[in-house]
Amino acid sequence: MKPAAILLLIVAAGSWAGALPGRAADFGLTDGNRITDQGGRQRVVRQPFGRIISLYGAHTENLFALGLDREIIGVTRHESHPPAARRKPVFSYHDDPEKFLAARPDLVLVRPMIDRGYRPLMERLEKSGIAVVSLQPGTIQEMYAYWEILGVLGGRKAQAAALTERFRQAVAAFAGLADRVETPKRVFFEAIHSKMKTFSPDSMPIFALETAGGINLAADAPPVRDTNIAAYGTERVLSHAAELDFYLAQQGVMNPVSRETITATPGFAVLKAVRENAVFLVDETIVARPTPRLLLGIAAIGRILYPSVFEPSAAAILRAAGLDPH
Repeated sequence: MKPAAILLLIVAAGSWAGALPGRAADFGLTDGNRITDQGGRQRVVRQPFGRIISLYGAHTENLFALGLDREIIGVTRHESHPPAARRKPVFSYHDDPEKFLAARPDLVLVRPMIDRGYRPLMERLEKSGIAVVSLQPGTIQEMYAYWEILGVLGGRKAQAAALTERFRQAVAAFAGLADRVETPKRVFFEAIHSKMKTFSPDSMPIFALETAGGINLAADAPPVRDTNIAAYGTERVLSHAAELDFYLAQQGVMNPVSRETITATPGFAVLKAVRENAVFLVDETIVARPTPRLLLGIAAIGRILYPSVFEPSAAAILRAAGLDPH
């Protein structure tokens, strides 16, 4: 597959899964309103933006979570959450700049891959006085900073702080459940089956796994080009054959895999997880996106690994965090 086709595939996925051609530069917030994005732009936000186009599903989901549904005037056609996002006008980085200009946005939110890959569009928007901000956190700590920046951009600082606090409390509650586990399960977490890759140790999927009490058997996996995907390979997976309690795989556009495909992989019949029917799939949008629904991913993994521990309490934790547990 050609590089351009790969880029389109990843973009179409609308999810963060780390398969990016190099993680973007650091981003941050200083002085309460000075933002540095991952394209190196610096911007002092003196007034909240009120007409926002989001070209990344996670941005859209988080803006809704901050109560900015009225300020969102455009999203991508791949939006799936929340359902209200599907009723918004649709925009694409493939669109003519005039379509954007006609909508009169004051802010277009993108992620670094789009920022780098569609420079003419970004430059045209900025020359027309439209702010462009490029963000995509890769770790949990970056996610907290990202939420704070979205709060500044949309004039929802307090809501962003509350969102972070609810998330932290839920994480602490899930960690408390995991502490009750007497025998932690050893897990391989698949990111891309066709290349037998896993996630880097500081990635969000591994955060979800470890918060749920799982032991990452691929903790020594080296990140691929400073991304959140990590190389591993079939042989190294097989080296853990006797100790692999569970085999998890993210499932979605980035990894369109089935249990049958995994269990039929040559050599995998010797894996303990395959022999004991402990191969499970997890929706990639709840383990690989920097949104509050990452808590759903933690709960899902906990229920798989330790149903007797997580099943009675996970729903209450999710409801306290403002999420529908079903």
